[in-house]
Amino acid sequence: MTTAIVGRNKKRPARVVLQVFLIVMAVGWLFPVAWAVYNSLRDYNFTSTHGYFSVGGFTLKNYVNAWAQGNFGQTFFNSAVITIPAVILTLLLASSAAFVLARFNFKFNLVMLTFFTAANMLPQQALLVPLFRLFLNVEVPYSISDSGTLYDTYYAVIAVNVAFQTGFCTFVLSNYMRTIPKELQEAAYVDGAGVFRQFWQVVLPLCRPALAALAVLQVTWVYNDFFWAVAFMRSGDKFPVTSSLQNLKGQFFTDYNLLSAGSVIVAIPTLIVFFLLQRHLRAGLTLGATKG
Repeated sequence: MTTAIVGRNKKRPARVVLQVFLIVMAVGWLFPVAWAVYNSLRDYNFTSTHGYFSVGGFTLKNYVNAWAQGNFGQTFFNSAVITIPAVILTLLLASSAAFVLARFNFKFNLVMLTFFTAANMLPQQALLVPLFRLFLNVEVPYSISDSGTLYDTYYAVIAVNVAFQTGFCTFVLSNYMRTIPKELQEAAYVDGAGVFRQFWQVVLPLCRPALAALAVLQVTWVYNDFFWAVAFMRSGDKFPVTSSLQNLKGQFFTDYNLLSAGSVIVAIPTLIVFFLLQRHLRAGLTLGATKG
């Protein structure tokens, strides 16, 4: 009895230190976000006079001005056109490839998985020039592009994001599918289900937590991307929402309260996706945390 109490007391300091560390890290991560939200609700003239650490000067004009000046209506539409197809295609292709890698024993399985993940090891900048030349020379119908090529189209940005993200998603989903009992697939086969039906009606529904976790990550990565849009587009009316923040910066002067309001507006869609998929995301992230 005494030994158990002593052992429990020895664990308490370590637990306290861990909790203090986690609290400090949480505050350090949340402070810039809270500071941006706080200053987005304040008038720039007030903060320039009284300082950013003062209290007062609250207003909602920054959000109204940011929406109008940043042209968020058009850029939100552009981001939706790029992000939604890219995420859906990525998860569809990755889940199909992962199913093959996890359920069928081929000699080239390891080589295939290595091939999928190898692209993630290369920096994006290293492939910029070859991809730029590729999209500039690939001919498409003029109904798709005014220039007759993939350059300056949504398709170029979608294709690049799908190509870069499919490998990571395949790696995650293949490991997830290996945890699903093979007896379920065998039972479906006995009942007359083909390979496609086993994938679509048996395995894929069980991968919902992993798909939700990947969907949140993919939406965040593709939605926040600005590099590929600048590289493969020249028309300003096709730029994603990240370009709106650039519109809020002046050549000689920048209203950081206005920029903070624009940053909050840009972050809202990713927060909505996170809260909608929070339950499945938590289940996907905690997979394998317990035994038995």
